Amino acid sequence: MTTKRPKIFGIAGWKNSGKTGLTVRLVTEFTRRGYRISTIKHAHHDFDIDKVGADSFRHREAGAHEVTIVSSTRYAIMHELRDEPEPSFEEILARLTPCDLILIEGYKREQIPKIEARRLEAANREPLAPQDPHIVAIAADHPVEDAGALPVFDLDDTLAIADFIAATVGLGVAAK
Repeated sequence: MTTKRPKIFGIAGWKNSGKTGLTVRLVTEFTRRGYRISTIKHAHHDFDIDKVGADSFRHREAGAHEVTIVSSTRYAIMHELRDEPEPSFEEILARLTPCDLILIEGYKREQIPKIEARRLEAANREPLAPQDPHIVAIAADHPVEDAGALPVFDLDDTLAIADFIAATVGLGVAAK
């Protein structure tokens, strides 16, 4: 059985470059257009979605390998790696339910088409595009001199960026 790889597009950049804001605006726009969107965000630091003292936190602290929280509006599965290695990008993709497009925030070194987010307030302003052939566009809040042949968008021009992404990944007509 052959599994078709989902349509994916990344938003890459340094800390405080505007990745999350752009990702959120793109999810809103693509959803408004009738597409089913999923996201993957890579964190480079320890993070927690649990609150100390919550039942699920207590389950994890007790040593549970996976903890699932279920309600009538959503569910979440937390998987504790303990001493296991971080799962690969492909392993994470394989866990997602089929959708029209997966937006990837972070994973700046993955070999996927992506847009580089740049802001003057970013922690690091070293351009990624010159060393990454998978960056297909730049979105910035300032003039960009080193874009070469890459298209450059205003970081806040969500509609134009969404149109570009849709064309790049071959996103068809949404089922409304």
